[in-house]
Amino acid sequence: MTLLRSALFNLLFFGLTGLGCLAGLLLLPFPRRALRRYVRGWAHLMLWLLRVVCGIGLRVTGREHLPAGPAVIAAKHQSAYDTIVWLALLPEPVYVLKRELLRIPAWGWLARHYGAVAVDRRGGAAALKAMVRQAGEALAVGDQIVIFPEGTRTAPGVRVPYQPGVVALAAASGAPVIPVATDSGLRWGRRAFAKQPGFITVAILPPLPPGLPRAQLLRQLEAAIEGETDRLVVAAGGPPAVLAPVDNSVGQVARRSSERVQ
Repeated sequence: MTLLRSALFNLLFFGLTGLGCLAGLLLLPFPRRALRRYVRGWAHLMLWLLRVVCGIGLRVTGREHLPAGPAVIAAKHQSAYDTIVWLALLPEPVYVLKRELLRIPAWGWLARHYGAVAVDRRGGAAALKAMVRQAGEALAVGDQIVIFPEGTRTAPGVRVPYQPGVVALAAASGAPVIPVATDSGLRWGRRAFAKQPGFITVAILPPLPPGLPRAQLLRQLEAAIEGETDRLVVAAGGPPAVLAPVDNSVGQVARRSSERVQ
């Protein structure tokens, strides 16, 4: 039954998303706000389908930590679910995403008009500065930046080093940094076909203290997100965390570049 439900959801998800992108092109001549309301409706529809078809509900804790104005949401990234849910939870969410995604026909055009912040992950200091500038412009008009500090999806129980773009952004903008943990990968796994019924928890944690040195901010951010994520995953029957052996060459370049971004 789980496989049948997952197949139906995938069919609806990709079909409606494809049609939604084509229909969304009609909004390109209009102000950005119209497209954002349209995308928000799509996100609510996808979450509703996930609940009705696959039996996956959403549980959010710590909503009181979300400000109405600009903020940097530093979220754990285990699942494609994480790229949908913030469109429904925040009033003006803007994702930091890899630049290659903007090359996707229709979807990329919509993402540009929406105001997505694209980053070249191998572009060094210049790319990091461009990301900080774009995100700063979004924060200046009251948007909330959603960034995944790991830079990639990780399976429950797996840890990878955090990338420093989030602290460069926080230092340059002065916006509050809000850590977020989740166990989404237990229900909608990384590159997994089957969607497992149950609840996904999104735990919004208290903002980190302002004015922390970058290295300390990155350590505290990682400790907050990973500690709460471990608790959620283990409580839901998932595996305890281990540090994954990953190629961190991109992260090393980014860390060196971050030191030069003022």
